[in-house]
Amino acid sequence: MRIVSLLPSTTEIICELGLEKQLVGRSHECRQSEYVRSLPVITTPELKTEKNSGDIHSGVQYLVENGLSVFKTDGDLLGKLKPDLVLTQDHCEVCAASLDDVEQAVHTYCSPDTTVLSVSPETIDEIFESILAIGEAANVTDIAGKLVEELVMRFGIIRQTVNGTPRNNVVTLEWLDPLMTGGNWIPELVEFAGGEPTLAEAGIHSPAVKWHKIMDQNPDKLLITPCGYPIHQTKKEMHLLTSRDGWQELKAVKNDEIYILDGDRFFNRPGPGIYDSARIVAEINHPGLFKPLYENDGWVRWSHA
Repeated sequence: MRIVSLLPSTTEIICELGLEKQLVGRSHECRQSEYVRSLPVITTPELKTEKNSGDIHSGVQYLVENGLSVFKTDGDLLGKLKPDLVLTQDHCEVCAASLDDVEQAVHTYCSPDTTVLSVSPETIDEIFESILAIGEAANVTDIAGKLVEELVMRFGIIRQTVNGTPRNNVVTLEWLDPLMTGGNWIPELVEFAGGEPTLAEAGIHSPAVKWHKIMDQNPDKLLITPCGYPIHQTKKEMHLLTSRDGWQELKAVKNDEIYILDGDRFFNRPGPGIYDSARIVAEINHPGLFKPLYENDGWVRWSHA
């Protein structure tokens, strides 16, 4: 089977299912291995991602409001790759090429037998369901089932470990300008890892939030994980928080409980790595129960020093 994956999360799933060498094309963000990086790139962003979060947000808004695509899909190249299966999403027009664009490219350039599978999970259970759906489409149903069983078991171990422990009040931030809290599966990750998620709802897109709401909530821990940002990029934008009135008065600031998490690698990809995401939050919520296996890689404690 010849597979094109247009999402880092679906590429991650394909690799975990043992089908990496069946990939023949990828998105510009798929960089899981040397082999994946060597594949032809089907999508390119219309915006420069090295811009600051405010400029990125404004640029995306302009494109969307004017009916323009945030990403380009190279239909001609897609057709030359002759895929049997194309994996994409319709969850977020900012995260990847739109389903409409992909379907149009497949219709125009590919064989009528090419299958387009769109997976758009918003909860942890739906992430598991998307793994099963991809496994079925790629003819490895049993392997996908075993992978999901393993993930469910590992999540259960985290939940059992934190059962009965005190729960910290946790706010996660998925964007800094404008401020947005982490929605979709992020509140579930916090809950699984023994925290009390606030200012966001599981299964609901990340909502915009006013600064005074965060001040009113006064969280025990503040987790900062901007969508698509590695840790070093988030550090460059911390002034967007530290310059706000009342920052120094937050309980999390006073107690040195501010954390920067790798949003790009661990928190914005609804794939098998979702367990690593839960483990990272568990290390932060309950350092006495979990060794810091992901410290400096998946998360760092932030301070003025």
